[in-house]
Amino acid sequence: MKDYYFTIDKPAVAEYKDKGSTFLAYAYPLSDVQEFKNILAELKKEHPKANHHCFAYKIGLSGNVYRVSDDGEPSGTAGRPILGQIESRNLTDVLIIVVRYFGGTLLGVPGLIKAYKTVASLVLQTVPAVQKQRMETLEISFNYENMNDVMKLLKEVNSNILHQDLTLFPHIKAQIPSIRMDELKFKLKNLHNVEFKNLV
Repeated sequence: MKDYYFTIDKPAVAEYKDKGSTFLAYAYPLSDVQEFKNILAELKKEHPKANHHCFAYKIGLSGNVYRVSDDGEPSGTAGRPILGQIESRNLTDVLIIVVRYFGGTLLGVPGLIKAYKTVASLVLQTVPAVQKQRMETLEISFNYENMNDVMKLLKEVNSNILHQDLTLFPHIKAQIPSIRMDELKFKLKNLHNVEFKNLV
């Protein structure tokens, strides 16, 4: 697996018009499916009179977590072309929702594919792609006397602490850059009474 991936880190919007129909593309950084549901619900509230709310998203680095929706458009004319634009830029953790207001003239299947593809491409052109390190989650349990050593090691590898409980049986859940994981595990093994495991 790659140690880095590309995504976007802020929302963006773009507009495309064809034969009276208006297509508004909204792009968002996305971390999980629940977040997607919240964003879609908000956008539907914002555009209650729109004819379609088509979307595509991709999450994670496996390439297996994605979803597309044509939301009433002919099958394959909206969600797939939107996803195609996310994939052509090698992005992940990205959601694009395209809101369509029908203008009275049918665009036909080729016209729809072109419109959804174009507006998805436009919105991704307005926001720069950012490179991020792939992170893995590690849970570490240790004795109280090891706390300073564990904390020092976590700082050294630029970890991001998600949760810590430093009471009677201290444990920490942290995100570690994948590229530094082996180094960290090697150093943790040299400490006494420290246990750790990868979390999915």
